[in-house]
Amino acid sequence: MNNKILLLAFLATSATAFAGSKYVVFGRELIESRVKSFSRNDTKREVILKKMFIEAGCGEHISEPAVDGVKQPDLVCSLPGQGERVIIVGAHFDHVDAGDGVVDNWSGASLLPTLYQGLRTAPTMHTFIFVSFSGEERGELGSKAYVKGMSKEDVERTSAMVNMDTLGLGPTAVWASHSDRQLTGLLAGVAHVLKLPINGVNVERVGSTDSEQFARRNIPRITIHSLTQPTLHILHSPRDNLSALRLDDYYDSYHLMAAYLVYLDTLLDQPSHTDAQPAAK
Repeated sequence: MNNKILLLAFLATSATAFAGSKYVVFGRELIESRVKSFSRNDTKREVILKKMFIEAGCGEHISEPAVDGVKQPDLVCSLPGQGERVIIVGAHFDHVDAGDGVVDNWSGASLLPTLYQGLRTAPTMHTFIFVSFSGEERGELGSKAYVKGMSKEDVERTSAMVNMDTLGLGPTAVWASHSDRQLTGLLAGVAHVLKLPINGVNVERVGSTDSEQFARRNIPRITIHSLTQPTLHILHSPRDNLSALRLDDYYDSYHLMAAYLVYLDTLLDQPSHTDAQPAAK
């Protein structure tokens, strides 16, 4: 059986399993209000995100570990699960001075509280850890610090790291060459069921991203973005502002992510995809 047939069979199985899954999707007003609440000051960004997490219900399980080399800490919100396995969802909140940093990467960071908010409506099997990283633009300092602080047991318990970096410039894309094959296939399966666009766009020439720190410890990772060749000029420039966001595409990316996380919770670490049970609403 060739690779194309295997992929089609995998997507068909994934789509069947996902069809019974239930997930929460919030309206556009909330998503757009949070992405529009950016500040050009990174310290204020961290404060805004913390407030968002608290409003979303993450007050008891929030922490702010310091990061060497930058003033701002990482911001960590945990959602305890019923099992021992962990899924990390991350996005950096810092930006370069050239623009407003709405696309890179307030677009990803401001989705974290809403994704947490949707998952907390029902018990999850995995513990979800939402991390908004500091210092990504200075050499991924926040994710380096976070990964360095993970014990051997923490690494062994972590099933996936899902990274969002630079959303809303167009349809959702995956850095396929730097993403785990299974995680990529599962995302494609969800997109297929929801009839949402998904593209494989490799961005090695742009630089690196926080998920690469997790790959160094052999944690399966996926990076979700929206970059294409025509939009590269927006990064690290005055063009990175609210007007660069295509809000329809941005909301589609949020919708896809909300469903994808529930799907990962349903299928990851199961004996087989066909035996997986859908998550309760």
